[in-house]
Amino acid sequence: MLVTEGPQMPPGEVYFEAENPKGALGFYIVSKGGGVPWRLKIRSPSFCNLSILPKVCVGAMLADIVSILGSFDFVMGECDR
Repeated sequence: MLVTEGPQMPPGEVYFEAENPKGALGFYIVSKGGGVPWRLKIRSPSFCNLSILPKVCVGAMLADIVSILGSFDFVMGECDR
């Protein structure tokens, strides 16, 4: 039963943040009780790092944006969710 249904969790919510080489990786979990979370949100570090792009590119030329994006070292798969 533990494998198919998962551990029985109490109802409530929790936010957990772990240090990652690219930044802070956060998980927000809401449970109604049972073995499966009701809601799960993942805050990826690449998405947060990429959100500063409009402020960094002020006054930069179009050709400079390629270098700026390369310096962020983001993973587009993480930004997708």
